[in-house]
Amino acid sequence: MTSSCGETPGQLPQDVYDTVLPRWRSAIRNVILKAVEHESPVLARLQTRFRNPWLDVYFLYTSCLGTHTFFMIALPILFFFGYHNLGRGLIFVLASGVYFSSFIKDLVCAPRPFSPPLTRLIVGTHHLEYGFPSTHSTNSVSMALFIFGHVHRAYTEHSAMSDLAYFGSCIVLVVYVISIVFGRLYMGMHSATDCVVGAALGAGIWGAYVMVYDTIERLLSSSSWTVPCTVVPVCLLLVHFHPQPVDDCPCFEDAIAFISVILGAFVARWHAVYAGIDDRLLQTVMPGGHGADWTFGEKLRWCLIACLKVNVGIIIIFIWRLLAKSVLHFVLPPLFRALALCFDLPNRRFYTPATDYAHVPTENGLHPIPSVIDLPSALEVSGVYAEDARGASVKRRGRGTTTRQNRLGKGMVDVTEHPDCHGKELENGKGITHPGTEVKHYDADVLTKVVVYAGIAIFGVEGVPVLFSLMGWGIKPW
Repeated sequence: MTSSCGETPGQLPQDVYDTVLPRWRSAIRNVILKAVEHESPVLARLQTRFRNPWLDVYFLYTSCLGTHTFFMIALPILFFFGYHNLGRGLIFVLASGVYFSSFIKDLVCAPRPFSPPLTRLIVGTHHLEYGFPSTHSTNSVSMALFIFGHVHRAYTEHSAMSDLAYFGSCIVLVVYVISIVFGRLYMGMHSATDCVVGAALGAGIWGAYVMVYDTIERLLSSSSWTVPCTVVPVCLLLVHFHPQPVDDCPCFEDAIAFISVILGAFVARWHAVYAGIDDRLLQTVMPGGHGADWTFGEKLRWCLIACLKVNVGIIIIFIWRLLAKSVLHFVLPPLFRALALCFDLPNRRFYTPATDYAHVPTENGLHPIPSVIDLPSALEVSGVYAEDARGASVKRRGRGTTTRQNRLGKGMVDVTEHPDCHGKELENGKGITHPGTEVKHYDADVLTKVVVYAGIAIFGVEGVPVLFSLMGWGIKPW
């Protein structure tokens, strides 16, 4: 089933969601939808009052600091330089934030603020997701609180920071959060409700991290087989039980990626302790990074090695991504077809089973090398949602056949007329598709992403740092 609203999930006729979603999910969506309808004109007036080219560019580029891709590239670098505890903590809070915000998005299926009356400023493909809650707000708040905890501890307990450095760091964190959260409102990407709930979710995840940090670190440092035997099935179950959306929303793919990163990072940490690698190879110091007399030559050598580590490490991760994707897309479809002869394999909506295709197209799924910052022509001002947004706002209560037929585009299924839909929850994952639906996803993509992103974490946390240590480049800066 494809959406007549194209790039605005959550704006199908209201009777579609009332029919397909369980009653409790539909009730939650109706509450959020009313908030979106109320806030859209308010945010439009805010845009009219504050918008100017300089702020457009500022919020456009600062929003990139809250993207999933930015974190996926930046996090491994922490491990390349020996900040293992900091890296694991950030992985926990950020990956949890992406997973739970994506979980809620697909659970509620609520639209973003309507455009018009809003003008939507778009970076990348985040507008293809549901609106509630704001993942950017979740990530920015959880990361800011996480970093503040480390800064505050360094200032109060270790006296490792001056007053100026401490208060300067706090100001930077506050500006960062305001830029990201207010930027989502300014760019027309989220309602205030989305941002408030997203920020609260981020604060809650940080609070949960504070409570479980010591327990997790003790467990990962125990070298007990309990770690992989627990982490692997739990992460796979989290992927399996992610809610089924009504629209074709990419939230699930974000959830897969970050849950797999947690899986890989935790298993890699456990293996480093289990194999004795942590003490022998992950504690080495970079050449030029120690000694009482730090000469200019040593500084130059240190900087050169640091640049090499960043570039070589990222290249290795990209090569892994490319090779693993190619191999898995070649191996998994025939394997799934063979297993389908004996088992009833699970399948999500919008994901075509391997029995229905011969191979995964090369352009589908994971791209070999993702862009660090996806800026399509720097800025895209969206006004294409006008008719659909008004229809969703004005006609969302309509249940007439004429309204449905006018709003359902070519190749769509009117689920309210589909005999398999009535009384079925989306967790079934079957029976609400259409032969003419464009194929966008393949079941091989799911396991491919699990393996690829878990592998990225394993390389980033253990594999690449061990390689650097063996090459004599060291891990810790000093």
